[in-house]
Amino acid sequence: MSSRLMNVSGGETNSVSHFILLGFPSSPEMQLLYFWLFLVAYTLTLMGNTAIACAVRWDRRLHTPMYILLGNFSFLEICYVTTTIPNMLANFLSTSKSISFVSCFAQFYFFFSLGCDEGFFLCIMAFDRYLAICRPLHYPHIMTKQLYTGLIIFGWSGGFVLFLTPVVLISQLPFCGPNIINHFICDPEPLMKLSCSEDTMTQFIYSTFNAIFMVGTFLFILCSYALVILAVLRMSSAASKHKAFSTCASHLAVVILFFGSVIVMYVSPGSGRPVEVQKIVTLFYSVITPLCNPLIYSLRNKEMKAALRKVFGTETHSHKI
Repeated sequence: MSSRLMNVSGGETNSVSHFILLGFPSSPEMQLLYFWLFLVAYTLTLMGNTAIACAVRWDRRLHTPMYILLGNFSFLEICYVTTTIPNMLANFLSTSKSISFVSCFAQFYFFFSLGCDEGFFLCIMAFDRYLAICRPLHYPHIMTKQLYTGLIIFGWSGGFVLFLTPVVLISQLPFCGPNIINHFICDPEPLMKLSCSEDTMTQFIYSTFNAIFMVGTFLFILCSYALVILAVLRMSSAASKHKAFSTCASHLAVVILFFGSVIVMYVSPGSGRPVEVQKIVTLFYSVITPLCNPLIYSLRNKEMKAALRKVFGTETHSHKI
């Protein structure tokens, strides 16, 4: 990787061609156990989210904005976990645990861009529920195919556009050793700590970007659901209240799981947080949340359960919930 030996401002040289991802240091036996645990989690995540995406694609009863957004969100989850878990699995079986400079920043870019896209999709889904429940008469005229198609395009592309700046800035920092990242992914904070020179401006821009994006999207979602809950409480029909609350509870559960851990990690002060705690928090939003999302969305939704049974071609009577 001699191409990475470049001069940077101040005459320093970037001599790092690869990084070492320590992951979860332990005995070979424990590494093998971790491998099987994460392989099972990854497989279940792929199966669950693929099932939802296929159900939405193949069941015409689910060809409504809410389910189309959910199908896209499920496919997004598949892409999101695939940016990190396969590399984690390989590292559990590897003794070197190395990742090239380019691969590290590619993982950084795709993982956090898709993470931003998740935030955008959760906002779009909250907006959709707000219109459906608070403006039911106007909903068909507002949430047209053109509008939700545009929102889906924005949801997929927004993160990739926004995260170009942080990735470019951090990749231009001088890295001349050490190259050991005490994490299981190429996280920007430990990457910036490995830089030969402390660039406070890059750190400030990155922190400000995170705070504005995460707090902004989280507040938008909370305000949307606050208005939804107020509208639901005014409903006279108990059945309508139950259905609305059931749908919103699923969405809010995913929002809390995802944003709760992300805000703790990247917005709250973390200088004194132990490295192992940072890994666990990252594990929560990068592995556990995508694993739980299909269960949250399918178990509380009769239409989705019926569509899943149709997709798998089963008449399962043991899943009456």
